[in-house]
Amino acid sequence: MSNQKTSSAVLVESPLQTYRFAHRMSRIGVSAVREILKVTERPEIISFAGGLPAPELFPIEALAEGHATVFRESGSAALQYSTTEGWLPLREWIADRLKNRRSINTSAEQILITSGSQQGIDLVAKTFLEAGDKVLVENPCYLAALQAFSAYEADFVAVDSDDHGMCVEQVEAAIQREQPKLIYIVADFHNPKGTTLSLERRQQLIDISRRYHIPIVEDNPYGALRYRGERMPVLASLDEEGLVIYLSTFSKTLSPGMRIGWIAAAKEIIQMLVVAKQATDLHTNTVAQRAAAKTLETFDYDAHLARLCEVYGERCLTMIDAIGRHFPEETKWTRPEGGLFLWVELPEGLSGAELLPVALEERVAFVPGAPFFAANPKPNFIRLNFSNSKPERIEEGIARLGRVIKAHIR
Repeated sequence: MSNQKTSSAVLVESPLQTYRFAHRMSRIGVSAVREILKVTERPEIISFAGGLPAPELFPIEALAEGHATVFRESGSAALQYSTTEGWLPLREWIADRLKNRRSINTSAEQILITSGSQQGIDLVAKTFLEAGDKVLVENPCYLAALQAFSAYEADFVAVDSDDHGMCVEQVEAAIQREQPKLIYIVADFHNPKGTTLSLERRQQLIDISRRYHIPIVEDNPYGALRYRGERMPVLASLDEEGLVIYLSTFSKTLSPGMRIGWIAAAKEIIQMLVVAKQATDLHTNTVAQRAAAKTLETFDYDAHLARLCEVYGERCLTMIDAIGRHFPEETKWTRPEGGLFLWVELPEGLSGAELLPVALEERVAFVPGAPFFAANPKPNFIRLNFSNSKPERIEEGIARLGRVIKAHIR
C-alpha cells in the first residue's frame, strides 16, 4: 500500500520519515531571486538583486493616517471577514483610474482585489489551466510567472524577444503549432529585460488573440513608472472582445508589504476567479484595502508617482552610464524607459551563476539570468535592479561588478 503512488509523488526523506509530496511540486523551481535576497540582507552588500522599491520613498505618513482613520471610523468592520471581490470603494477607485488614465472600459464589478498581482497570476492559472495545457510566453520571462504556471502543470511555448519586446511575428505560427491556452506578457518595462512592447506589436498581438480567441494575461506592475519616452496604450485598452486579463498592483507605488493588487477582466472571467480565490484565501487583507482606499481619498497619488519617476529615472540613467564605463566593451545591455530592471548580456563564455559567488565576496549582488528562460536558457545574462540603491551606491556597485567580470575574462 505505501508504494502505490510513488511514481506520481516527490519523495523527500528526512531522518524520521519519507514525505510523499505532489508530483507537480517537482516542476516548480526555487526562486533564484528569493534565495539571493536571503544572502543580500547584509548591509555591506550592494544589492541589485531584488525588484525592491526604495523604502525611503514609501508614503509612510499618508499610509499611517489612512490606517488610523480606518481604525478610528470603522475598526470593527475592518477587522471582520469581508467579501472575496474586495472593498467596493477601492474597486471603484481602481476602475475609475483604469477608465480615465488607461482607457480600459471597465467597472467595479469587473475588478477583483488580490494579494499582490502575483496572486492574480496564480488565480488565472488555477482557473484556466489543466495539466498539459500550454502557455505562450516570451523568452526570457518573469520568473515567478513561470513558477505559478508550472504549479498547475502547464507547459511553455516560448517565443523570442528583442529590444522592442515579444517577437509577435513568431506568435501566430506558434499558436498554430502548439495551440496554447493563454498568452502571458509584461508589455510595459518587462521583467527581467526592462523593454517595452512597441505599439505595432501590441496591435498585432490583440488581432492574433481575437482571431484565435486566446486570452492574453497582461501583467502590468510597472506601467505607472515611466521615466521618459512616449506612453503606450495598454493591451486591455485595445481589446474589444473581453480577451485581455489585466493585472496590476500597488506594490511598486504605495507599498509591497500591503500586498494589494487587482485583476480587471470580463465579468464572466471575474466570476470564475472569485470562486478560485474563495478556495485560496477567502479575501485579501481587509484592513490594508480600507486603509489604501482611505489614503487615496486625500493623498496626491499623481504627485507621488511623479516623485518616484524622478528618483528612479535618475538611478536608471546612473546605472546605464556606470555600466558603459566599468563593464567590458563586449557587454550589451538594455536601456529601459521605465520600470525597475535592466538586462545585461555578458561576453560569451561567462556564466552569471558562476560569477555570483565571486561578486558576493566583493560585496555586490545580482540575479543570474538563466532561470528566467522558459526554454534554451543562456548562462551569460544577468538582471540588475536600480530602484533600491542611491546613485553613489549604484556607481560603487557597478564598479565592483565590472572588476569581477573583467577578472573572469582574463
